[in-house]
Amino acid sequence: MIQQLLLFLLGLAALIAGAEALVRGASRLALSLGISPLVVGLTIVAFGTSSPELAVSVGAAFDGRTDIAVGNVVGSNIFNVLFILGVSALIAPLIVHTQLIRQEVPIMLGASLVLLALGLDGRLQRIEAAFLFTLLIAYTVFLVWQSRKQTQNAADDFEKNLKPLTRWERYPVMQLALVAVGLGLLVLGAGWLVDAAVAFAQSLGVSDLVIGLTIVAAGTSMPEVAASIAAAIKGERDIAVGNVVGSNTFNILGCLGLSGVVATDGLPISAPLLNFDVWIMIASALACLPIFLTDRRIARWEGAIFVAYYVAYTAYLVLAAQQHDVLPAYSKVMLSFVIPLTIVTVIAVLLRAPGEQR
Repeated sequence: MIQQLLLFLLGLAALIAGAEALVRGASRLALSLGISPLVVGLTIVAFGTSSPELAVSVGAAFDGRTDIAVGNVVGSNIFNVLFILGVSALIAPLIVHTQLIRQEVPIMLGASLVLLALGLDGRLQRIEAAFLFTLLIAYTVFLVWQSRKQTQNAADDFEKNLKPLTRWERYPVMQLALVAVGLGLLVLGAGWLVDAAVAFAQSLGVSDLVIGLTIVAAGTSMPEVAASIAAAIKGERDIAVGNVVGSNTFNILGCLGLSGVVATDGLPISAPLLNFDVWIMIASALACLPIFLTDRRIARWEGAIFVAYYVAYTAYLVLAAQQHDVLPAYSKVMLSFVIPLTIVTVIAVLLRAPGEQR
């Protein structure tokens, strides 16, 4: 147990160091290569920090532990929106780029709905998984092409928020080195952290699905946590929000796409996952739209609501796994009071004057 705890702490330290290197290197690289910072957040940072999810899901698919492979992706997407965006907004209210509202969030939501449609028969077939991965390639090419049309203004605005360059950071090769070192530390740290967390969970007799949805999902999302929080602290808001949205799109199209291709018979999607957790993932993506549309900000109180909902979701999973006696009462409170109150609040926010400051 002490060895696992030490592994957990080492993984967390590697994640923090890796996030710092990745965000700093990717920020400079955006200006050096003439790619907009938002696209860097949606691609380099988002895909790089999602590499642990890719490694875990593909490995689980090879080992036949498909509940972990699928649960990891669904759970990570829920964690990314509710926990990471929530905590980042608590640190500093996040400014949401117009492109996220008009394009990236709808694409993230669309990818979630495509997964639901393809999984209605209880299995993601290999041809369907290949289709998801093809969509990822097309999406990435489109983003890079699109960024070339809006590069200079975005770069000028972004450069104002950056700390002065050190002499060695002026060279693209050093910026690439920072990105590479950051990604390496993130992947290594996430692996250590997930191994330790899964060992803890298995000692408690928790199912693969619950492990995938909670501990593995949160563990493999630690790079996104570290990268988004580091970006929020630095004032690099495009990367903080774009990282989460891009990671969620990559998780569905890339992680599940590649995992389904390497799996012999595709990926089975369990009924509990399809009937509950996938819908929570879709609802989380959908919840971004009214918040983003108000005045293109995620305020601190909205971040607090996101975090509270993630805690409530996790508590439900734990209670359901243990078939706890308080589960019916807990479900009743959520359905009868908390969710309706949130809906009323969202409606009130949408009716408020768009220009009102929070």
